[in-house]
Amino acid sequence: MPSLAARIAGFLRTQSLAQSLRWRLWAPVALGGGCAVYFSLKSEPQAWPLLAAAALTGAVWLAARRLRLSRLRTLPLMLLACFALGLAVAKLRTDAVAAPIAPALSEPTVVEGWVIDVDSPGAAGPRVVIAPVRIRGLAPEDTPVRLRATVRGAAPEPGEAVRLFAILNPPPAPASPGAYDFGRNAWFQSMSGVAFGLGEARPTTLPEPPWRVRAAMAVNGLRYDLAKRIVARQGERAGGVAAAMTTGHEAWLDPADVDVMRDSGLAHILSISGLHMAVVGGFAFFLVRLLVAAWPWLALRVSGKKVAAWAGLLAVGTYLVISGAPPPAERAAITASIAFLAILLDRQAITMHALAVAAFVVLLLQPEAIVTPGFQMSFAATAALVALVEAWPVRPREISAPLPILLVQRAGAWIGAAILASLVAGAATGPFAMQHFNRTAMYGLAANLATAPVSDFLIMPALALGALLEPLGLGAPFLWLAARGIELMLAIGTWTASLPGAVRTVASAPDFVLPIAFLGVLLCCLWRGPLRWLGLPFAAAVMLWPRAPTPDLWIGDGGTQAAWVEAGEAVVARTGVRQFAVDVWSRRRGVTPVEPPTGSWTCTRVSCAPATSGSGPLALWWGRRAPSVEQIDVLCRAAPVVSLRAAVPALPASCEGRLVLDGVDHARGGAVELWREGPPAANRWRAVWSAQVRGDRPWSRFAEPDVSDSGG
Repeated sequence: MPSLAARIAGFLRTQSLAQSLRWRLWAPVALGGGCAVYFSLKSEPQAWPLLAAAALTGAVWLAARRLRLSRLRTLPLMLLACFALGLAVAKLRTDAVAAPIAPALSEPTVVEGWVIDVDSPGAAGPRVVIAPVRIRGLAPEDTPVRLRATVRGAAPEPGEAVRLFAILNPPPAPASPGAYDFGRNAWFQSMSGVAFGLGEARPTTLPEPPWRVRAAMAVNGLRYDLAKRIVARQGERAGGVAAAMTTGHEAWLDPADVDVMRDSGLAHILSISGLHMAVVGGFAFFLVRLLVAAWPWLALRVSGKKVAAWAGLLAVGTYLVISGAPPPAERAAITASIAFLAILLDRQAITMHALAVAAFVVLLLQPEAIVTPGFQMSFAATAALVALVEAWPVRPREISAPLPILLVQRAGAWIGAAILASLVAGAATGPFAMQHFNRTAMYGLAANLATAPVSDFLIMPALALGALLEPLGLGAPFLWLAARGIELMLAIGTWTASLPGAVRTVASAPDFVLPIAFLGVLLCCLWRGPLRWLGLPFAAAVMLWPRAPTPDLWIGDGGTQAAWVEAGEAVVARTGVRQFAVDVWSRRRGVTPVEPPTGSWTCTRVSCAPATSGSGPLALWWGRRAPSVEQIDVLCRAAPVVSLRAAVPALPASCEGRLVLDGVDHARGGAVELWREGPPAANRWRAVWSAQVRGDRPWSRFAEPDVSDSGG
């Protein structure tokens, strides 16, 4: 009888042989690892060492293959070459999209430019994307390529030339250390600044823009006109959801409905991504294939499957244009296109290898996608579903079974498959939802199971046909059907979100835990055989990993907002000010924001301080002008930590032993979290600034907070 060591060796050999055609699936994983390492660096590397490393490792790997070395030697070389390629591609992409970043001007300025698109509205009003032509106070070479501008009154439409009196800032820094970095995302979209209009946008006369700008305005003008037609047909509530699902425009979305969709786990339906591309492309594919099969003359002369694949490609491309081609839609379109191309090349469309090719292509074109929640969640969910398809047993077809029995069996199989698919996709995306969004919709599985048939078989096909026929005036019946489906979906979401305990907030794990979970999910999906289950504890790392101690104090970017933790709650210094930043920080730390107790604060127009020594650890000055020595003296006597938005040249004696952070500190470091060390009387604090986590990167300039929230 073989020894235990021999049996283990034989088992491992068998497991290794089972992966003979799957080792290449790890190439995009290594490529993504290189991209992720690049974005985790604290300083910007030079390009030539990364390019040289990619060329050298690639040459060594190709040479090893040419020499027909064993896979044991070539596999590590392949992974190393892909890793180095990821580093190089990310650096090249960063340099390729480089554009001037808007400065934080001390005074309002005049912005003149072309309205490229209408963006989703913010808390302060409608927002548009502008291609600036002139900005008073900036040289042409320092003018940003694109600005996102908040305007007063009605939003101008794409194609209009406008003049806006506004406050200009760089893209905002993260709301807290390690939080979502809008500035990095904006860098790769050439969105080089934000403007807050102090008045309505007025028409102006500008020279003719470049052809690229004209083309973008023409396409976005058609999209916006289609969105308005959909809203006019369906009404603002259903039409707002339909416009978001069809064209990506969220201007008509009711914030209450957005909250309902988020709390019920249905928010992914509102953003155009893989689900929408799959439904639209699949609907076009099956419709055309059915039409070809229904015409015997044509079915005998052409391959209905390949004609349908061309139709699917056309549908995906058209939908990408109509949606405005946001990065998630581009990634989904690439994935869907590779599936249709596989059909045209007589390959199986839905395989792990096709998904690997799609991931490789996406990362080559958009290496920044590796750090975005959309890419991580969509590819994790798709990989999990493909792995489920691979593992799904193929049952023999029944012969001469009665129709009622067949119907019951098929219905049971479909329901079981739908439940299992939702469970698998939810488990694969769960770590990313917890880490990035810090909220779990407890009844999301039930809500998605209830709405999936409505969304997949009614809403999306009806919207596709309605949007296609609406320019001809024939879309009304299909848009009416879609509106009824949307109303049903919202009703399901409202009921689900109203259940007790519908939403649970989960604090973020340390940053290094998410890559561990990602690798665990990939091991479960890509490995073939029982060893794949070794990835389960790693996939659950975000859920299981101990959380770091909650900060005692948070001060937002620019020093205009702050909160401190008492009894598991975040006491917010200024209720309603920069609420988005407050929500982001409190969710990341798993605490509930609350108002200060009545009478615990003494406030003026530009400052607040504790009324008593036990009312809080912070005194806050958010006025743009520096406080006087007397005003600083009052703040220092009131609290052990003093935050000043403005820079101050000197401090009074009462600030001795106090932690005083002024405008220089906030400009250098951004948002800060503080942990008390030692007894309260010692007043020692450990600080972590956003700049420490963000590093010195091309997109890491800090902005002044939005003037609409500044209060001073």
